[in-house]
Order: sequence, then C-alpha cells, then structure tokens
Amino acid sequence: MTSLFPTDSVEVLPFDGSAKLIPHFFETRAANEHLESLASEVRWEQHHLVLFGKKIPEPRQSAWIADDGISYSYSGIAREAHAWTPTLTVIRSALIDEIHHPFNSVLANLYRDGSDAMGWHSDDEPCNGPEPVIASVSFGAERRFDFRHQLSGEKVSVLLPHGSLLVMSGLSQHCWQHSIARSKKITAQRINLTFRSVATETSPSSRLTST
Repeated sequence: MTSLFPTDSVEVLPFDGSAKLIPHFFETRAANEHLESLASEVRWEQHHLVLFGKKIPEPRQSAWIADDGISYSYSGIAREAHAWTPTLTVIRSALIDEIHHPFNSVLANLYRDGSDAMGWHSDDEPCNGPEPVIASVSFGAERRFDFRHQLSGEKVSVLLPHGSLLVMSGLSQHCWQHSIARSKKITAQRINLTFRSVATETSPSSRLTST
C-alpha cells in the first residue's frame, strides 16, 4: 500500500495511534505569506474560562471557522463559527489534496509569544468521531509539542517548525494527551490551525481544544 505521506515525514508516537510530522509541508516563502495573511484575515477573539469560580482569560487568542451548520461549544460557551478566509481556504485545499480527508472546520489559535500556552488535553469529543483525523498546521515561532500517554504516563516531545504539518489519527486522541508549554525564550508569535471533520450535531458539553 502506498503511503499518503512524503518520505521526509516522521512518525512521532511509538504506539497507540499515529502522529505523522511533515516538517516542511509549506516551503518558507508560502509559510511566511500564510503567517502574515492569517494574522490580519482571522477575527481573533479573547475567550475566558471559569476555574474554581474565577473567570480568567485563555492564554492565547482563537477563532472557530467552519462550514454552514457546524457548531461547537465548550465550558458552557458557544463558539460563533466564522466564514472561511481566502488563506484558510487555500490551506484546507492543500491538506485535502495531501491527506484525502474532508475537513469541514478549523480552530485557529494565536500564541502571541512564549507566555501563551495550551494545557494537557485530548481532542476526543464524540463529535470528532471514534478515531478522528486532526491536521495541525503551524506558522511562526517553533514550539515544542508534548505528548503524554494516558495510562503509562510516557512522554514524547517534538518541535513543530514554521510551515509544518502534524497529522494525528487512529487512537492518538484516546490514548494520548498533548500540550504546548510556556517558554520565556520565545518572543515571536505562532499561529496554529487544527483542521477537523466535525459532525453536524454536537453536544452542548463538548470541549474545543487544539495544538
């Protein structure tokens, strides 16, 4: 069987699912253009979470973009689905051509510098399907992406370069958690896009997270 991934792709997970990294899915010039366009095209929003009865801002900005009829809620907050921008449409087409998967939505996250982060989580909501395919594209500052096995506690880390693509599939969301740690050394911004194929009807208790 012919692999869907190029020869320079790397399998990150040792077992229980797959996380294929393509370090240079977008060449540098295209990645630079996408980073600049996304920063201005996307309607970035600052959302808040309630922890221990206290309302705190999420340590990043984000936006939910989806086809008509695709909605999502988490932590009791309904996310408004924005329309696809020209750049997001181009990126989605490139991913569908590569992976042959029908992505209908994307969560965009803006990490303004190394103080912005993402805690441990899995994208295992029922609306994502039993073995979801999550395509994570990164532009801007290189950040470390950590995996932690939910039973054994084993950890695996990988750097996500500018223009890279990480495709998580199989049991990866059920057996592993992932996170982006804070880093005082990083002063540049990073934009991450996690493309998904979400069911048209979602549970009000669904949590929306990303890499």
